[in-house]
Order: sequence, then C-alpha cells, then structure tokens
Amino acid sequence: MNVIKKDRLIILAAAFAVLLIVYLVALYKLQIIEGEKYYEESRNNMVTTSTVTAARGNILDRYGRVLVTNKSCYNLTINTDELFPNDNSVDSNATILRLVNLIREYGDDYIDDLPITTEPPFEFEDVSTQDQARLDAYMKENKVPENASAVELLSSMRTRYDIDSNYTAEEARIIAGVRYAVNVRYLINTSDYIFVEDADMKLIATIRENNIEGVNIKESFVREYSTEAAAHILGYTSLMNDEEAAKYEALGYSGDAKVGKTGAEYAFEKYLHGTDGTVRTTSASDGTVISTEYTKEPEPGDNVYLTIDIALQEATELALENGIASISEKLQAQKEQQIAAGTYKEKDDEIDGAAVAVVKIDTGEPLALASWPNYNPSELLDKYEEISTADNDPLYNRALFGQYAPGSTFKPCTAIAALTEGIISTATTIECTGQFTRYAEYGYAPYCWIYTQNKLTHGYLNVTQAIQHSCNIFFYSVGHDLGIDKLDKYARNFGLGEATGIELPENEGNMANRENHMELVGEDWTIGDSMQAAIGQSDSMFTPLQLAEYCAAVANNGVRHSASILKSVRSYDYGENVYEREDEILSKVESAQYNWDAVHEGMRLVAVSTLTGYTASTVACKTGTAQKGESVVNDGIFICYAPYDNPEIAIAIVIQKGGAGANCAPIAREILEAYFSLKSATDITETEGDLLK
Repeated sequence: MNVIKKDRLIILAAAFAVLLIVYLVALYKLQIIEGEKYYEESRNNMVTTSTVTAARGNILDRYGRVLVTNKSCYNLTINTDELFPNDNSVDSNATILRLVNLIREYGDDYIDDLPITTEPPFEFEDVSTQDQARLDAYMKENKVPENASAVELLSSMRTRYDIDSNYTAEEARIIAGVRYAVNVRYLINTSDYIFVEDADMKLIATIRENNIEGVNIKESFVREYSTEAAAHILGYTSLMNDEEAAKYEALGYSGDAKVGKTGAEYAFEKYLHGTDGTVRTTSASDGTVISTEYTKEPEPGDNVYLTIDIALQEATELALENGIASISEKLQAQKEQQIAAGTYKEKDDEIDGAAVAVVKIDTGEPLALASWPNYNPSELLDKYEEISTADNDPLYNRALFGQYAPGSTFKPCTAIAALTEGIISTATTIECTGQFTRYAEYGYAPYCWIYTQNKLTHGYLNVTQAIQHSCNIFFYSVGHDLGIDKLDKYARNFGLGEATGIELPENEGNMANRENHMELVGEDWTIGDSMQAAIGQSDSMFTPLQLAEYCAAVANNGVRHSASILKSVRSYDYGENVYEREDEILSKVESAQYNWDAVHEGMRLVAVSTLTGYTASTVACKTGTAQKGESVVNDGIFICYAPYDNPEIAIAIVIQKGGAGANCAPIAREILEAYFSLKSATDITETEGDLLK
C-alpha cells in the first residue's frame, strides 16, 4: 500500500491556493476595478444584421464553356445614421460633395437618380416609369407643385436640405441629387441606395484610411462576360423596378436584388438567382469588427446551359458583319452603274438591319442567333445611353422580333400543301407564260420575275423545277387552286406565324389569312391575296428564327421541334442535375415521302445553280426577295439546310434592303464552313467531305 507523503499534500494545496488567489484578483479587477469601463464599452458595441448577397448562377453554352459568370466587387452605400446624425455633428452636404469629388478622382462615377440635367440651364430629363413615379412621390411629399420647373424644384431642394449659397449651382445639384436618392427610397422603395457600384479598390482604401463618415462598403457581385458575342441572347441584370419588386419580393428577394432584364438572364431568373444569407456583425464604437456570425448561409444560384454553341455564334456574327459590308459594296457598285447609264431611280438603299438563325434539325435547338447591328454585352451598362441611341437600334433583337415577308423562301411550303392536298402531283407540269392572265379583264395580271427582268418565260415546269427556278406563275396557279385556308393550315404546322417554343421573348409574326386581313390592310380578302400569299407576299411576316425552324421542318420531312434554348441546369457546385432538356415535337406536316423528295430535290438544284454561287450538291436552299415598294430596296431572304443527304443544321438569313436572297449566299457558306470545321475539330470520329466548293 502506497502512502502519499504529507509534504507533497502541503505543496499541492499551496499551489491550488495561489491559483485561486490569482483568479480572484483577476476577477476582482475585471468586475470591480475595470467593470464600469468594460460595461460602457459593451454598451457602445454595435450588433448589426445584414444581407449577404448570393452569387448568381453561371450561364454556359452547350459544351460547358462559361459565357457569363460573377466577379466579386464592393459597392458603396450611404450610411444614413452617420451621414445625417440627429445631433447635426456632421456637415452632411460638405461630406457628400467631398465623396463625389473623391469618387470622380479615382475614375468611378456615382449613381444619380434625380432626373434633372447636371449643369445649368437645369431641365427635366426623359425618365423611366419607375423614376417618374419616384419623382412624383417626392414632389407630393414635399408639397412641390406638379407644374414646377426643374429650377424651381432644385430651389426647393436647396431650402429643404439647407444647401447654402456658398455652393455653386453645379455643386448644389450634386448634393441635392444624392440627398434626393436617399430620401426618395423611403417614400417608394426600401432598397438600398447604391452610391457606387463596383468601386475602385484604391477609392475604398482612401475612404478607409481617411475614416470618411457616411459610407458603408458592401461586398457584392457584378456579371462578367467571357465573350463579346451573343449580347441579345445573354441579356443583362439590373436593380428591380417597382413592378418587379412587387413580384420578386414576394418570392423572398431583398429590396436591392438584381434581376434579369432581358435574354437568358431574364428567362431563367428562377434558376440563376440564389438565396441570400444573413450575417450578424459585432463592431466596436470605433468601427472595428469584433466578430461575424452567419445566421443563414447564402446559397448560390444554379448554372444554366444554353443550346448555343458560342464558337459558332461568334463565327455567325462575324460572317453576318462581313456579308453586310460585301453586299453594301455590291449594291453601291450597281447603283453607280445605273447612274452612269441614266437608269437609276432614287431609293432607300442603306442596309439598316439583319439577322441569322442557325438551328439543329433533329432537335430544333438554336445553335446561333445573330442580330445586326449588335453590341458588346460587357459594355451595355456603362455605355447604355450611347448604345440605346445608336443608329438602327442595336438593342433590337431582329432574330426574334424582326418580322419579314418571306418571299420565295415560302414556296416549299406552298409546294408541300398543294402536293399533299392533291392540287398537283410530282408529275404535274404548268406552263410559265410570263404573266398570269386569268383575271386580266379585272385588272389583275401579275408577272413572273423572269419576264419582268428579262422578258423571258420558264416554259413547262413540274414542282421540282418550279422550286429550282422560283417560277411565280407556277405558284400563282397552285395558290389559286389551293386557297388561303388550306395554305394557312400548312404554314402554321410549319411554325410560320406560331410561337417557336423559345423561352426568350419573341414576335409570333403573321401568316396571311382572311380573318385579320381587313384589320391589317383595310380591305376584304380576294383570290389575288391567296396567290400573293402562295409566293410569300401578302400579309405574311415571319421572324428569322421561325424561318430557320420552318427550313428544319422541311429538311425533317415535316417534323417541327421546339426551339427551346435551355439545354440543362445544374446546381451551383455542378453536382446535381436540376433540369435536362427533352425533345418536344410541336407539330407535323404529314405527306408522302415522294412529295418531300420532290421538294428537297428542287432546293438542292437551287444550291447548284449559278443563282446563289453554290456548285456543291450537299446543300439544299431557297432564296427569297421580299418586295417593299418601288422606293425601297428589297429585303434579301435565304434559307438552307446541310448536308443534303443527312441534314444536321438549318440556317435562315435576312438582310434588310439586301437587294436579293442570292446576295445572302456567301454568308450562309461562311457559317456552314464554320459549323463543319468546328465539328471536325471537336469530333475526330466524324469526317465531312468538301461541303462547298
């Protein structure tokens, strides 16, 4: 049995006693001697709860190439408690002016919501509905007469905000603008006033070093683009307006959330927008952060994959731009020749818009959608005024909203309708005499284009030859016997004048019909209108995407797929598949295979003719020239699909005042070459022949 020695117990007890005494002394000092000091400090500590903005999901192309992502940034917001203290210990107006001057010194700019010019003579500017609502609320709250001028409003602001006469008119306008932006948000919108977005880090460092009061620095995100293409497809984000706030705040969005305004950013908002978190921050009286604690972790948005191939999109935009320059030179040369020959008639002949749609035939997926003129998506917000007021409206998405008469590109639809309904067979021939004279005694006798241009005729043609030579007389005759009601039915099954299924906003166009003809042109429908509709004129107006999907359906023997642009959605960490696109057939045009073969062969023969410059037999196409009146140059329309034997892609091209559809052929050739070149580079198991000579 071991016995603990007495001296060891004494030493252990003494050590314990010393530790107890030290603890008691420290406790006494903390609670009694310095207790009041720490109590006051704890009272001065500030605990705030703030929103942590969730990162927005990425937008990628069909192959996973990132198109839009996030860049961390810091926004400056106004701290109203510091800038406008109740004891008036801060010269708020001087601080505002100092901040604005400092911001400009570092090359940044601040957000000014006051819709008044920044220099005398002060005048009201054109404003959005949201800004006008804010201005109206401010004037009502502050009893400013509704008919007050901008100068009178600024004068009342000088009084309200105690902006003394030492400030110049321009300085007073700056101060009033910032104070108005802060004040008006309490009246109509509770979102933060973002003073500076994506502030320069040197500016932030200067503000911190100089301990400038009245500004909060908040971490956030701005969208970053990895391509200069696809601006109309990708869209942009911005702060909510009041109408959007009512919608999105009901879904849990914070008042200062950014939402998609156009394009994919808008269409797929529900996937891209994450769930914001909250953080509790404890700060000392001098502003030093003592601790932070997430009370709710932010959850980033999902990642959206589009059907677009960005490499093909970039190639398509380049081909369109190059093609427009080439067509312009060609038309100018023709104009100069006519002037020299004394045959020129003054016309509106400047190309002022164009679009291309490229779709995948077996699924209907858009691979490229180009609109001209366009813009760099990363520059939109910084250069919005410049872009929005530029010639020919670069913001207008002609691929989805432009509506154009299809011209002769509509003739394959007329052919299939007539063949299927038994109006003609593949063996039927109709003589082109140069003029359709059946109603000549009534003053209606339209010509074939070949007679108008060359005083020639096509002679007897079957349907394949009629498509090849684009004979108007053949299709006038067919359209006459077919009638508009049956023609309308087939056109709609081809998707002409119907929604395409794309998730982005679009025009649905109009297929000529007797129901709305009176509304559009103020006249009753006649048999002549049916004949004009059969060659792609009359009231028919379609978008380039509709024309591309129609061409794909022709290549696909009548099967029309949805043009949905959403391929898949994956979780923010890419670990979970949230959504996967499934093929959707929207409609079918049922007809015998020999009818389709006749139409396909006619389109193939167009491609090998000298009309379009093609000599290869692996492309099928149709040109169209849409007449716009004698004083305006015709639109050029072109559709094609390739390869002919096993179709993969369909293309539709529209050049406003492009002269003729044949002028668009080089653009199509460049796009096709890009597509098969890219395919060959990414899939070495497949080899393509020499598609276009």
